[in-house]
Amino acid sequence: MQVTPTLNEGLKRSFTVVVPSADLQARCDARLAEVARDVRLPGFRPGKVPASVVRQRYGQSVRAEAMEKLVQESVDKLLTEQNIRPAGQPTVNLVSAAEDGKDLEFTLEMEILPEIEIPDMSGLKLTRLVSKVADDVVEKALADVARRNRTFETIEEDRPAAQGDVLAVDFVGKINGEAFDGGSAEDVNVEIGGEGFIPGFSEQMEGMKVGDERTIAVTFPADYQAAEFAGKEATFDLKAKALKRAVDPAIDDELAKSLGLENLEQVRKIISEQAEGEYTQLSRMRIKRDLLDALAEKINFEAPENMVNAEFNQIWARIEEERKADRLDEKDSAKDEETLRQEYRKIAERRVKLGLLLSEIGRKQEIQVSREELMGAMQQEARRYPGQEQMVFEYFTKNPQAIESLRGPLLENKVVDYLIELAEVTEKEVTPEELADMPEAAD
Repeated sequence: MQVTPTLNEGLKRSFTVVVPSADLQARCDARLAEVARDVRLPGFRPGKVPASVVRQRYGQSVRAEAMEKLVQESVDKLLTEQNIRPAGQPTVNLVSAAEDGKDLEFTLEMEILPEIEIPDMSGLKLTRLVSKVADDVVEKALADVARRNRTFETIEEDRPAAQGDVLAVDFVGKINGEAFDGGSAEDVNVEIGGEGFIPGFSEQMEGMKVGDERTIAVTFPADYQAAEFAGKEATFDLKAKALKRAVDPAIDDELAKSLGLENLEQVRKIISEQAEGEYTQLSRMRIKRDLLDALAEKINFEAPENMVNAEFNQIWARIEEERKADRLDEKDSAKDEETLRQEYRKIAERRVKLGLLLSEIGRKQEIQVSREELMGAMQQEARRYPGQEQMVFEYFTKNPQAIESLRGPLLENKVVDYLIELAEVTEKEVTPEELADMPEAAD
């Protein structure tokens, strides 16, 4: 194999590779011999098919297979011998297919990973925000539990529905006069002025009596979860069937038992532990962001253009989706597209650089993701699709790239934990509101 460098500019590299045609021919001959030994053709005994017949039938496919393997082996050898770590899949372009006695020749183009110098992390100071679960937070959560388990009593009095009352209604939703899927229901309990429906829906039901029919008009919010309805106007034909009042159960041991728990204290403990878990997650997000901001200031290497392009394209696809759904951030919507592209390209470049730096720290410190950790991530991902867990596992089993998409975040978090351990960390107690008030991201 003859290798000739043709480009060495920044992170870009290209080579011309020539492999003797004899090497390819030897591969083809060996493979055709294997095929001849195993092939079964009508009129011939096993292993006795003439070489000319085997070559005529299988020569083209065997040659393509041998050439593909030889090119890949040559690329792997080149990368090893030149000690090159490509940033993504190299591009191979065939120049000569080794026909008519010519050698196999191809070009190889790629970007390489930059030389990354691990910055000095001594003196790094971080602040970990912590918050305690206050009693009023637990009590509010208990009240929410009671509210979700409320019952409804029929009001026999013949009067209009007022704020706080509950009306059982049938309704049919229409857009442009046509009923739409998911817009109709029967015997739905709606609290007048309550939450959980499209803004303006329950408020317009005030004053209805049992037996009344009414058509109300509403507008779906711009950020409505079903994008096909977001921002659209709709009407709902209502029929009031019963007037009710909501009755919240007493917050006691009986409520706990109805939830399958032993007593109220156990409910309080579960609520408190869940809140603590949320606070811990928020705290970690804050200190991780501070760490990444500190690392970003120490980066002094170039990011591979192809990696930045790929990251930017992912970001921009999301921006386009949000723009179409009219959910674009107010600050972004006020900017022209060129400005927006420039800003998000900087974000993409920062993310790539931080990802490369964290990966290099992990490599040099021999931080690895265990099989058990990967399995745990797969299980967590599968739980997002109830009833389809087996299908999710099969997807990961058949797609190594999908498994790598789980490995990346796991490795990043392990490296972040390693760096936080190295830093001088000071704890600062804040309110839950302050903890949740995440500043605008630097990236």
